[in-house]
Amino acid sequence: MKDASHAAHTARPAHGGHGGHGAAPPGLNATAFQATLHCLSGCAVGEVLGMVIGTALGLSNGATIALAVVLAFLFGYAFTMVPLLRTGMEWRRAAKLALAADTASIAIMEIVDNLVMLAVPGAMDAPLSSPLFWGALAFALVVAGVAAYPVNRWLIGRGLGHAVVHAHHH
Repeated sequence: MKDASHAAHTARPAHGGHGGHGAAPPGLNATAFQATLHCLSGCAVGEVLGMVIGTALGLSNGATIALAVVLAFLFGYAFTMVPLLRTGMEWRRAAKLALAADTASIAIMEIVDNLVMLAVPGAMDAPLSSPLFWGALAFALVVAGVAAYPVNRWLIGRGLGHAVVHAHHH
């Protein structure tokens, strides 16, 4: 019986850029964890920026969440696209790869993140100087990452999601 890391390796597309140094590619769990952190990083930048701007401007909860979601998707896609563009890849192809790689993960993170923020009493109405605001936002992002991990793992195991850009990141 094949072990999980072998099955994960054979389920993914070939890794580019590993030529000759003999390092084994990371297993499915490690790859999914890295992809989730990568996606969460871009998502978090946009989410935090949107929450800060919306709160600072006194926007309604709905407007603040909408702004945070839009910025989370923009930054999430940008975090995937910039390295691809640096390799000389055409913008349109990089954008298509980013959409394929990150849409499901960002969507899950945004749904969970914003539901957690709404569920924490007073978090959406707390001022930027409040530990409640920052604590709830940090907690929401952690929960969002945990929620997205199994989906990323499932997608990568089938050569989808972040697996579609994995070879280009090395």
